[in-house]
Parts: sequence; C-alpha cells; structure tokens
Amino acid sequence: MRAISERHGVTPAIFAEIRAASEPVVLRGLVADWPVVRAGDRWTDYLADAATTVPVPVVRAAPEAEGRLHYNPGLTGTNFVRGPDTLAGFLSALTAEAMKPDPDTLAVQAIAAAEVLPGFAAAHPLPLLPGDVAPRLWIGNRARVAIHNDPMENIAVVAAGRRRFTLFAPEQLPNLYLGPFHLTPAGTPVSMVHLTAPDLTRYPRFADALASAQEAELGPGDALYIPYGWYHHVEALEAANLLVNYWWNPARGDVGSPWDALLHGMMTLRNLPADQRRQWQAMFAHYVFLEGGDPAAHIPPHARGILSASEPRDVAQMRRELIAKLQGAGRGETPR
Repeated sequence: MRAISERHGVTPAIFAEIRAASEPVVLRGLVADWPVVRAGDRWTDYLADAATTVPVPVVRAAPEAEGRLHYNPGLTGTNFVRGPDTLAGFLSALTAEAMKPDPDTLAVQAIAAAEVLPGFAAAHPLPLLPGDVAPRLWIGNRARVAIHNDPMENIAVVAAGRRRFTLFAPEQLPNLYLGPFHLTPAGTPVSMVHLTAPDLTRYPRFADALASAQEAELGPGDALYIPYGWYHHVEALEAANLLVNYWWNPARGDVGSPWDALLHGMMTLRNLPADQRRQWQAMFAHYVFLEGGDPAAHIPPHARGILSASEPRDVAQMRRELIAKLQGAGRGETPR
C-alpha cells in the first residue's frame, strides 16, 4: 500500500490537470478557511444553530459492529437500522454517544446540505467545481464504510474530525469480492472483505488488491479527489466527524445507463458457450471500448450508419430499436 499523492494550493487550472490524469490526489488545506472548519470543536453547535427541522435518516449500529456498516451475519439484511431525526437531534445524540465507553455507531449519510442547512453552500464555496454541483453531508462517529465505488467523480472534504481513505483502481474489481447487487447497505455493491480485518483465507485475492492500494489520512480542511469508478473504503477516526462531498458526472445524459447495459450483458452474454463469449468480448472491445481506434474510420462518412451515431436523433432511433427488440424477446421472439 502506498500513500496517495498530494497537492497544495490547488487552483481550478491545476485541478483540471489532476482530473485529466484520472488518479486520486489529496488536496491539502483546500478549504481551511471554511467557517465550519474554523469553528473547531464547536462545529456541531455551528451546524445545529443553522439546521432546519427537516427529518434526516439516521443509521445506528450496535457496538459489536465495531463501526462497520455492512451486512448481518446471515446476509439477509444489514447490521444497522435506520430511523428519522432532525439534524440538531442527531448532533445531540452524537454528543451523548461520545460519553459512553462502548457507543453505538451513528451516522447520517449523503444528506443534501440544501435541505437541512440552507445557507451552507453559499458560506462554504468550492471554486474548483461549477456552482450546480451541490454539497452533501456525512456526519457520524467512528463509522467504517465498506469498499465500494460510485458512478460519479467525487471530491470528499473533511470539515471536522479525521478520516482515512483507502483507494483501489477500477481494475482491482476481481480482487475485491463484491457482494450482492440486489441487497446492498447503501445502494451500490460493496466488498465482502473487511479492510481493517481481512480474512485472506476466505478472500485470498484481496492480498493483491491491498498490494496495489493507495491510502491517505485527512484532517479538517483537507480534501480528496476520487476519480470516476475508483473503489474506496472510508474510516472515520474521531468521536465526531463531518465530511462534505461533491458528486458529479460530465458524461452525456441521453445515451442510457452503463449499469443497465451491464445487466443486459449479464443476461445475454454470460451464459453463452465459451467460444461465443470470446467472439463477443472481441466485438465489445472493438465497437464499444474502441480499443483499436475508430471502428468506422475506414468507411466513408455517409455510409457509417450506427457505427458513428452520436447525434441525439441517432441515439433516440437506436433506443427505439433496442426497446422493440427487447419487447419482442419478451413475447418469445428471437432477437438478432
């Protein structure tokens, strides 16, 4: 495991270079001047005084979970429960829990700041991103969020407390032993391996993932850029912690969901005979992932058809044809 690279004094121009490299980078001291950071140990009071009464979903896990927000032993659900509270009520409960020798794990996760702290975004600007990328709040005690990834780019800002991030490149997927798709602790598949206590007998390839991992510990005012699709484990290290994160996705929104394409591929390709899977693997590499360059470069533009379809009308036509084929398959017709 190696340290995540660090940068100081990051400007929008420098951040554009960081994004282009598609590697994680710690942005030290990025928001050291934020009011909530300057509030120091009184940050909970700062938030509580400004909070609305909009309910937030509170996660609570018993002490034996050791902070790991994960599955229950039978893999039939999670090892935590959710219940509503106001943000001020949750912050009060967080303070009370800190007085116990064996506290429950408490957390609120991915709460839109605009819903509970209407003036937060204006008072805590992040000039690296467009103004329409809204902040979300992650507040809790010593919670451990299992290894997962997000279909977004991400800047994670530690505003109070400390957090340790461990990151894995997308290519490490086979070594991470992800759990079910249909049952997840927080909406995206998570690793079955506990990073802080890995069972390498049961999950031996995780040792290879660890060897390639990158890690960093962040304090108040520090931030981390997590590129699209990078897997990450997040461990909060103090009795009370505040993370502010920003998700965004610059990809086109009119071309459908890659996740849906994956599910369709699992349905149509995975059970083919091995020789047919070989053929389709080559087809996808060539036509979808463009591993050999533009697959239509040798064809005159007027004759390329769907091989170069990218205009909204072309995408809409392809969608209509795909829907028609799926509906036909549902009626027992054999799609091409």
